[in-house]
Amino acid sequence: MFYISTMQYNKKSSGINAEYGGSLRMFSLEANSQGHKVTHSLRHTLVMSHKETAFKKVVQATMIRDRQHGPILELNRMFSSQQQHHLKRGTKDWSRTIFAQACSMLINVSSESFLLPHRAWKVRFVGESVDDVGGGYSESIAEMCDELQSGVLPLFILTPNGRVDNGVNRDCFLFNPASTSPEETNMFRFLGILMGISVRTGSPLALDIAPPMWKLLVGLPLSEGDLIEIDKDYVTGIHYLRDLANKEEEFEAIDMPFSTPGAAGQEVPLSSTYLRINLANRKQYVQSALEYRLHEFDHQVQAVVEGLAKVIPVPLLSLFTGEELRTMVCGHPDIPLDMLKSVAVYKGVEYTSPLVQWFWETLESFSPTERSLFLRFVWGRTGFLATSQTSGEGTSYFRF
Repeated sequence: MFYISTMQYNKKSSGINAEYGGSLRMFSLEANSQGHKVTHSLRHTLVMSHKETAFKKVVQATMIRDRQHGPILELNRMFSSQQQHHLKRGTKDWSRTIFAQACSMLINVSSESFLLPHRAWKVRFVGESVDDVGGGYSESIAEMCDELQSGVLPLFILTPNGRVDNGVNRDCFLFNPASTSPEETNMFRFLGILMGISVRTGSPLALDIAPPMWKLLVGLPLSEGDLIEIDKDYVTGIHYLRDLANKEEEFEAIDMPFSTPGAAGQEVPLSSTYLRINLANRKQYVQSALEYRLHEFDHQVQAVVEGLAKVIPVPLLSLFTGEELRTMVCGHPDIPLDMLKSVAVYKGVEYTSPLVQWFWETLESFSPTERSLFLRFVWGRTGFLATSQTSGEGTSYFRF
């Protein structure tokens, strides 16, 4: 059990951070404990460096250092390549993907195997003369991340904003709320294990997961603002129904069922009593629809957290914001300036003009996080899709 001091809870934030950084014993951080509630309320106030120090102390104390690596995995990349071809043609057997192969071998392995400072497993690629001294392990994780975001696995879906190319987080993914089978739930648990290993070993995962998912993973509830971040049009439609004039004929003209589209696009009935939306039940509809959308990821989040708990002290996540957890798992976003310049399109100004040169010089002075925030503001993206590096169909352009 882990403890922290909250002696300075009512002092200024600088006092809180000073006391927090030097004291580690008073309140339990177990779920639903008083200490957990205190840190939950302080997560936006405490300095990140102090939170990281407390977290690392617990991680270091639970590190197993008498092994060079964990279990040996035999992974067949030829099977994986064939399987991806079949999956793209519409089949739904993911068992031969690298992610699914590793999941089947590791999901029931004891937690001790994941508490190593470096490689959580050693890889043998079937039919390949690869002696894994670290490269094979890193490559296996990179391929799993590619599979998660390529559509060959059922765990991730592109945000609705991305599917209609509107709003922010267009290049980010959500947990698929339609993936609820025992096999899929185990794969979400394995995803949590991968995230925990990333945090423990300091090896970032190349995953573009939307901010609301990280928020849920640290135990924070979603709001309407979070829904706008992933499905702007949906919230606009809900507000339209909520604010529509009190005229029955207008609702009759709309003629909408008492159901709501989920993040994956599936239609979800919201009532066994009402079939259509009308003036009398519209407030209940709006409330029920938002309630569903704010909680539709609960099953998947719970499975990911169960996987995280096998590797890192999950109660300590109450110290962090969603963005801080994202940085711990994925590292700081890196926006290569040369790549951004290569997809820039200039209208009404020459690229050689002093204004443009000043713009690029300013952007070059930005930190990776600032560049990511800038892209999010002007482009609705936090980084580059793979297609951004190519020309022709699928290319994303940055307009100046």
